[in-house]
Amino acid sequence: MPTKPITVPVRSAKGTAASVLTPRAEFDWRRIAYCTLVSRQLDDIEEGTNRNRASVPKEHVVLYQFSARGHDVAQIILGSLIAHRHDAAGAYYRSRPLLLALGVPLDDAFGSPLGRAGGFSDGRDIGVVYNLPNANGPIVLPMAGDVGAQYTPAVGWAQSIRYHHDTLSDATYAGSIAVACGGDASVATSGFWSALTIATTLKLPVLFYIEDNDLGISVKGDMQTPGGNIATNLAAFTDLRVTNGDGTNPHEASGLLAEAVMYVRAGNGPALVRLRVPRLSSHSGPDNQKGYRSSSDIERDAARDPLPKLREYLVPALLSNAEWTALEAEVERDVQTALEAARARPIPDPSGIGTHVYESNESNIPEAFGGLSRAERAALGGTNTVSENGDLLRFAEAVRRTLRHELQVNPKVVVFGEDVGRKGGVHLVTEGLQKQFGEQRVFDTSLSEEGIIGRAVGMAISGLVPVAEIQFRKYADPATEQLNNCGTLRWRTANRFAAPIVVRMPGGFGKDVGDPWHSLSDEVRFAHAYGWQVAMPSNAADAVGLLRSAMRSANPTIFFEHRSLLMTGDGSARYPGDEYVVPFGLARTVIEGDDVTLVTWGAMVHRCVKAAAHFTGRVHLLDLRTIAPWDRDGVLNSVRATGRCLIVHEDNMTAGFGAEIAGTIAQHAFWHLDAPVQRLAPLDIPMPYHEVLLEAVLPDVEQIAERLETLLGM
Repeated sequence: MPTKPITVPVRSAKGTAASVLTPRAEFDWRRIAYCTLVSRQLDDIEEGTNRNRASVPKEHVVLYQFSARGHDVAQIILGSLIAHRHDAAGAYYRSRPLLLALGVPLDDAFGSPLGRAGGFSDGRDIGVVYNLPNANGPIVLPMAGDVGAQYTPAVGWAQSIRYHHDTLSDATYAGSIAVACGGDASVATSGFWSALTIATTLKLPVLFYIEDNDLGISVKGDMQTPGGNIATNLAAFTDLRVTNGDGTNPHEASGLLAEAVMYVRAGNGPALVRLRVPRLSSHSGPDNQKGYRSSSDIERDAARDPLPKLREYLVPALLSNAEWTALEAEVERDVQTALEAARARPIPDPSGIGTHVYESNESNIPEAFGGLSRAERAALGGTNTVSENGDLLRFAEAVRRTLRHELQVNPKVVVFGEDVGRKGGVHLVTEGLQKQFGEQRVFDTSLSEEGIIGRAVGMAISGLVPVAEIQFRKYADPATEQLNNCGTLRWRTANRFAAPIVVRMPGGFGKDVGDPWHSLSDEVRFAHAYGWQVAMPSNAADAVGLLRSAMRSANPTIFFEHRSLLMTGDGSARYPGDEYVVPFGLARTVIEGDDVTLVTWGAMVHRCVKAAAHFTGRVHLLDLRTIAPWDRDGVLNSVRATGRCLIVHEDNMTAGFGAEIAGTIAQHAFWHLDAPVQRLAPLDIPMPYHEVLLEAVLPDVEQIAERLETLLGM
């Protein structure tokens, strides 16, 4: 790592040859050359097996192969600068050279693309999306298959660096940085711009590294960025140091990267380095660039190959010809050994493919990197015993009180979202929390759901407990990639990483008002999302217990706050206590009854209570409370006892969560049924605005009672 400022000579691509420049003494150039040669060997072998698939055994072909040829030298130089204990990099599918520089084992570099057991995904994810956990050194955040998805988690890590250092007083975070790597096409994504906004407005310690090969598969750079140069376009950005250079020139690239890294480490705020590099291959193994690039285009890029320039830079200034030849031989031996070891690995065991969707309770399974440790969660405690004589609270106050207590007892909790801080949220749920706990712990964000969720992921991986608010359910749609990536994180990294965030999300119909945007329920979308817990409390007491359970969980949670409950006294209940927790997957019996099971959740519970009052002793009313996981056994046991079932929900009828419940009953309790399972739900249309139209769509008390009466008569 450089320890003093580096002055970079001003020169152009036509400037002095690299051979007359003295290699910068701050770098381990032999290690950089070794990693570059390894990267080329890996690419050579993988590209060869892809080109000659007919003659190569199927198990030796990498199906998703992305060469880093041409990007490699500058990436490895950057990797040599990422050396702090709490540094982290967010990277993408062409970033294997960076991983090599950071120490990914060579047999993993081969074995995981081959889909072999072990490695960074145990055969679950494509082999070009790496991750690298490291308790005492730099890490690589789990990569994703989405273009641009790496940026906001990296910025979240950068914000967590500041939090660990300033708020938690952990001096070991001093000088740490996050690095967000991407290609030139990725700067057109919302993830890039959201991350840039967060980093610059907060002056975070993050370096954006853009390697520009002027191609997004076949689309030229000027179709991704006006003028084709993101560095030029960002020159007027406030609080962003921007530099631009040649990634094929080792002297220039090393100087620019070293200066940028030192600038960020010194606490000056974010920096962006754009380096021009050639793509010396097709986009991927199946791609054929000759279909969209001319021979002269390909030849011009080949002439810019950084590997010969690296050799010219180091030989004879630092290495003799014989030493370079010996280094090539060493690399060939190491790569062949790694290849043999990778090919000798077994294929993954399919019997374990269902593991690691959620955290395992088995003590022999190692903890994932991210979230609170098991010891930290155990120390927080919790009880399912209700405290007597608690204050009578409305739903919103119950959520606020729970957030306040968890902020008090756990310094790693942070609460944020648009309007969450100064205003206290559009429903005033977080009112007063920023004044009490400060802007580092309760804070506002820019209007970017991608940024809210992505940064939460990076913060959770760093060990914090992010409680992020999406202002209304419909507004979660722009964050779909980040929500999906968060939920699948543990599974696709084979339990190496986890990001247990809590996402508070108001939705559903309001008091005497609806509309297609703020009144969306659509909870089935999250029931279908892998790895997520989904809570939908119907009352203040359950809101307390479920939110506390979520904030002390090792799994990510969608915590649905119904608008009707936030706006009315419906759902008011006595505060159950500061340690009260409700386990996920356990329904609440609201009313005992013998003749029909009524299943519902959220605000519909209150309408069902009124309808069931017409049939004293006959309706067994279950409030699911959570739909991921949901209480299958509780529902089935009730249906087996009553022989009838009505499911009422606010989400659309077609493919709503009621269909899952009905299907489960049909499969596992069919012979106990005395009547067909019934569902009552809105039409398959958005929520309307006018009160009369809204009530025409929603199941009401009269409709529920009529359906119950019909069922009881069967």
